[in-house]
Amino acid sequence: MSTASEFYLARAAECTRDAERATLGNVRDRYQRAAEAWMVMADRIARGETMRDTLAAEKAAHTPAAVMTAG
Repeated sequence: MSTASEFYLARAAECTRDAERATLGNVRDRYQRAAEAWMVMADRIARGETMRDTLAAEKAAHTPAAVMTAG
């Protein structure tokens, strides 16, 4: 997990806590929407990291050095 996704998850948790403490409905809703947005951003970063790792592994498997040692 990257520092960016950790940051986003921390902000989501903070907004969730703030929503639970809010006494006004519109403030609670605003914090809940913010928490959802932070979670979406964290998920997007995580999916990007997974895709990048997968592509790097596929590329490494098809490099000439890997082919020579395999054959």
